[in-house]
Amino acid sequence: MNMDYDLFMQEITRTARSEMEAAGYEQLRTPEEVESAFARTGTTLVMVNSVCGCAGGIARPAATNAIHYDKRPDHLVTVFAGQDKEATAAARYMFGEDHLPSSPSFVLLRDGKVVAEIGRHEIEGHDPMSVITNLQANFEEHCEEV
Repeated sequence: MNMDYDLFMQEITRTARSEMEAAGYEQLRTPEEVESAFARTGTTLVMVNSVCGCAGGIARPAATNAIHYDKRPDHLVTVFAGQDKEATAAARYMFGEDHLPSSPSFVLLRDGKVVAEIGRHEIEGHDPMSVITNLQANFEEHCEEV
C-alpha cells in the first residue's frame, strides 16, 4: 500500500478540526483572529490542538466533554499547532512569557488574561476523565454558571 503522506496528514487535520468545530469551538487560523478572540470579555478556553496521539485520544475528547458542566467558559476557541503556525505563535505570545509552549494544551483566559493552564504534561499519559476533571475544576473557579 502506497499512501501519500500529505493527503494522510490533511485527513487527520480535517478530522481533528471538525471534532472541535462540532463541539462548538471556533477555529482561530490567523494572528488577527487570535487577537480578536483574546480581546473578548469574559472567559475563553483556548485549546491548542495537534495531530499527536495524546491530542486525539485524550485532549480532544476532554475538550468536547468538559464543557457539559454547570459552569463553563463564555467562549471556546482553538488554534492548531503545526498547522496554523502564525495563529499558534500569536496565541502563545499573548499567553505571556511565563507560558511554556506545549501541544496539546489548554489555557483559560478571563478578559484576555491567563488564569489557568493545563500543559501537555498534564494530558499525555493521563486518561480523558482526569483531564476533564482538571478542566472543570478551572471552570468552577473562574467561570460563571450557564
